[in-house]
Amino acid sequence: MPRKSEVTTEQLTSYLSEHFGDDINTQMVQVACDNFNITYATATKRLRNFYVKRGVWNLTVQEKLENSYKAPAAVPAREDGDLIPSKDSTFVPFGNFSDVKKILSSKIFYPVFITGLSGNGKTFSVEQACAQLKRELIRVNITIETDEDDLIGGFRLVDGSTVWHNGPVIEALERGAVLLLDEIDLASNKILCLQSILEGKGVFLKKTGRYVKPAPGFTVVATANTKGKGSDDGRFIGTNVLNEAFLERFALTFEQDYPSTKTEQKILEGISLDYGVNDREFCEKLASWADIIRKTFKDGGIDEVISTRRLVHIIRAYAIFGKRMKAIEVCVNRFDDETKQVFLDLYTKIDANAEEVPDAPF
Repeated sequence: MPRKSEVTTEQLTSYLSEHFGDDINTQMVQVACDNFNITYATATKRLRNFYVKRGVWNLTVQEKLENSYKAPAAVPAREDGDLIPSKDSTFVPFGNFSDVKKILSSKIFYPVFITGLSGNGKTFSVEQACAQLKRELIRVNITIETDEDDLIGGFRLVDGSTVWHNGPVIEALERGAVLLLDEIDLASNKILCLQSILEGKGVFLKKTGRYVKPAPGFTVVATANTKGKGSDDGRFIGTNVLNEAFLERFALTFEQDYPSTKTEQKILEGISLDYGVNDREFCEKLASWADIIRKTFKDGGIDEVISTRRLVHIIRAYAIFGKRMKAIEVCVNRFDDETKQVFLDLYTKIDANAEEVPDAPF
């Protein structure tokens, strides 16, 4: 019987195939370990190219990959075959948009972290920068459950065969696309599988033995409501403290605030016209209302803010119901009763005749 160090992958797989067939589980591997007098760790190391998932191996995986390797795209392309976002006619650039656009236009690998309160256009601005630059964008929404298999890829059962399936990160690497990691502060330590990628070095796919280098133009942008240090005030429950070494790999951090009152009014006017509503006065008053609320929030006078996203919700509700106060009320119902009433009372002070305004001018 061969000694531990002399047991080859071929000997191990031959024994397993002869005794158990091609589909192997943990118990079968343990039997082989006893036969060859090797540790379970040594056996799994020899079988790494046949790995399917935890406790499962398939001895035909490597052969199938070598003979007919085709990695299905993890991200479905649009009908025109690319992943370039569509331009939004209502988009109004503000804040760090020009800087983000310069970074992406340079096609230099330069990981960027964008932080800011919810609903202030962090993700939208990256999408529109890519749209204007005609750059492919692959967006991944991060959750606490996101792991290496979700990001890098793994084996999938396709038409009865087990084949490798690229994750969105590998797709972005190979295409030279912009990888957008949305809500990165919701991630667990499983996100650390991206360490080498955030250094611009590509990644070695240990399950297939293939090294993927980043194509020219590849870069990473992450968005978050926090700076990766968790949420002390409880506003963003579910956000986590990210590994310091992980955060250090982002070259710079942009702090994105809400747009100015004038810019926000322009955004709302564009969206209202897109819905066939022409009411510039309402857009102006909404922007002023949100600005007062945000200033009060910063001063500690209130615990909630009205985001740009929520103002857009109000405009859409206005297009549907045709009444200012009803549109505002149904969109602030998500807040607790006290906060909701404060918001409504404040708007009536800004727009004293809100209830008397006729239906929306379509």
